[in-house]
Amino acid sequence: MEGFDVVVVGGGHAGCEAALASARMGCSTLLVTLSLEKISLMPCNPAVGGVGKGQLTREIDALGGEQGRNTDRSCIQMKMLNTSKGPAVQALRAQADKKLYEDNMKRALAAQQDLKVLEGRVASLIVSRETIGGVVLSDGSSITASAVVLACGTFLNGKIVVGDQRFPAGRMGELPATELSANLTGFGIELARFQSATPPRVDARTIDTSRMTLESGDADPQTFSLLSKGHELEQLPCYLTYTTEKTHEVVRDHLHHSPIKTGSISGKGPRYCPSIDRKVMNFPDRDRHPVFVEPEGLHTSEMYLQGLTTSMPVWVQEKIINSTPGLEHARLMRPGYAVEYDYAVPSQLEPTLQSRILKNLFLAGQINGTSGYEEAAAQGLVAGINAGCSILGRDPLVLKRSEAYIGVLIDDLVTKGVDEPYRMFTSRAEYRLLLRHDNAHTRLSPIGHRLGLVPREILCLTESTEKSVHRLIELLSTTRVAPSPSSDEFFLAHTSSPIKETQTLLQLLKRPEIRLADLLHEFLPERSESPDTLNSAEIQVKYDGYIRRQLKQVERASALEEASIPTGFRYADVPGLTIEAREKLTRLQPRTLGQASRIAGVTPADVSIISIYLRR
Repeated sequence: MEGFDVVVVGGGHAGCEAALASARMGCSTLLVTLSLEKISLMPCNPAVGGVGKGQLTREIDALGGEQGRNTDRSCIQMKMLNTSKGPAVQALRAQADKKLYEDNMKRALAAQQDLKVLEGRVASLIVSRETIGGVVLSDGSSITASAVVLACGTFLNGKIVVGDQRFPAGRMGELPATELSANLTGFGIELARFQSATPPRVDARTIDTSRMTLESGDADPQTFSLLSKGHELEQLPCYLTYTTEKTHEVVRDHLHHSPIKTGSISGKGPRYCPSIDRKVMNFPDRDRHPVFVEPEGLHTSEMYLQGLTTSMPVWVQEKIINSTPGLEHARLMRPGYAVEYDYAVPSQLEPTLQSRILKNLFLAGQINGTSGYEEAAAQGLVAGINAGCSILGRDPLVLKRSEAYIGVLIDDLVTKGVDEPYRMFTSRAEYRLLLRHDNAHTRLSPIGHRLGLVPREILCLTESTEKSVHRLIELLSTTRVAPSPSSDEFFLAHTSSPIKETQTLLQLLKRPEIRLADLLHEFLPERSESPDTLNSAEIQVKYDGYIRRQLKQVERASALEEASIPTGFRYADVPGLTIEAREKLTRLQPRTLGQASRIAGVTPADVSIISIYLRR
């Protein structure tokens, strides 16, 4: 078979982004997937985004990735979360038509120049002198490549658990990849075991929505991508119900059937997304837990029961469902299940997502111990970019923690490692006020453009919006309002105190209760600005002090972040380090003092000792 610059293994959210990125950079790319029918499948929730995760999707779009555009094309509900809170935690969340999402991604892959797709199973890697040379398929055929991206999802030695049933599978109804795990271990790559789970689906025609709370999307929904022109699909509602004491009684009565209790599941699962059996066990005093009932698409009656994740026997799942208000007569369409799988310990990776053990081998997605479509897509994009950079002889892309949530994600993985499936939260980002949804393209589109992934029109649009924001803020700082009966009326109408002396619109906008759109309507009625310009300008004015404070924090930390540590540095030669610090630093080989300072067990004193030693 012909050779390629880059071979991507896996057609999920990480694999699709990796393949598209390397191909868009001009590298001949092959995407190998177990099933052409299951490309970009959404095996769990029919949604993209959310707090922390929506910022990732926005950043993927800003760098030239596909997930944001694909979500906008497939969206059946869009909502901006946390609008009553500060901008650092506001994020878009979309319900997607799962089948449309798959179909749209397949079209994007098919239309991409320099990209081919092949159905097959990769059994092993071709390696020479600790450098990747390609892959070998299960049928014995070899494909040469200068770089390989592994994005295997939950398929490495995957096993599905439902009640007392346990059988090999990467996802329900799909065979696992068994040979590759042994092959990776043979090359010295350390693997461990995680598990994930998904809730049951029910028939929408058998639920009683009158007993639930309606959860509608935004009336004027935003988009993840600047390339999107709005939403053309019908927008569908979601619903909220709650478990009851009867539900919890059913769970308690049948806990002896739970794989958690029987030991059928050995891999560590996510604490932030526990099963209903785990919730009942861990929170015995809670009288109810939320259950979000979400549509899976426009042309299916399947409804996803977020909050009822379980791998209990099917007949127990039916009892749990039917004890929940509004679901008393719900008919089960697909049972929930758990899947155990191998992952590669991510501390074996460089910040480029290249393996430290095999040159030009990149890993992305759940194989790195993460969960979520957004986390997978972000890693796939970076892995694909850096695979392309290695082929083209360019400097690799390494995003800082102060530049992007993607930088936080990858730094956490390679520096801190994982002890459960990793999910992004805004709390993980120490500079989250600088990494907002509204400024993702300002931060990252210039980088994406330099890489050849962001078209000129998007860069120009981003720059134009940024200039409009600066002009508007300048106008606010020079436009004055004097006390008057009409101004008194305006402030009282907005539950704000009338002014006693002349003030600028900039000063007035700093009042929490005053909105920029209202100020312009009252005092500059001839002024017309785009919603994006208004939003960014308002955030920059109202949170100016906090933003300046975080910028100073970044500046103070930059000294450590820019202090590089030589490759192969011998920590054993540094006197005064603790034994724990010496062992972890030797194993993880941080690239900078900043990265070293974030390793668990490395103290500020250890960092100071290394800093002094390096200056000798």
